Amino acid sequence: MNYQKLMNIGLISQVLSLLLMSSLSFPAAAHHSFAMYDRETTRTLTGKLTRFVPGANHAQLIFQLLDSDGESMISENGEPVLWGVETGSARRIAGEGITVKSFPLGTILTVTLNPLRDGRNFGARINNAPLIKCGMTLPEGGCTEETGEIFQGVEDNGRASYQGSASSR
Repeated sequence: MNYQKLMNIGLISQVLSLLLMSSLSFPAAAHHSFAMYDRETTRTLTGKLTRFVPGANHAQLIFQLLDSDGESMISENGEPVLWGVETGSARRIAGEGITVKSFPLGTILTVTLNPLRDGRNFGARINNAPLIKCGMTLPEGGCTEETGEIFQGVEDNGRASYQGSASSR
């Protein structure tokens, strides 16, 4: 093979490598879009935790929606109404004190979120909005900042930290 052919092969392989690397980085950039959430709408929901999914990019809390008496809300098909909320990474929310250990299944919680635009029962926790933990039974008056333990991220050089409960402020 002559020198010119080797140079062309090298150039082609570099271009192909560049294209491959750029196509692999696109999904990572797209992952961080919150366009699927209605950022103009907020909902504050109370429920009983049924699943805690820690994740490197985003953790999820899945819960049965509760009515004001602490009873599970039932859908038209007779099943409990489930909602989910996406949070920051497991590492970030652990800095707030939110872990699988501190939020065992059955924990009553209240969260403020931006719901999905398509109407499915899922949303994204609003940054630095309190996540309220109220134990295993709904307190009289509901799971609120006055009746529960507040877990709230506080920006500190890009790191979240646990702020403490209402009683400690």
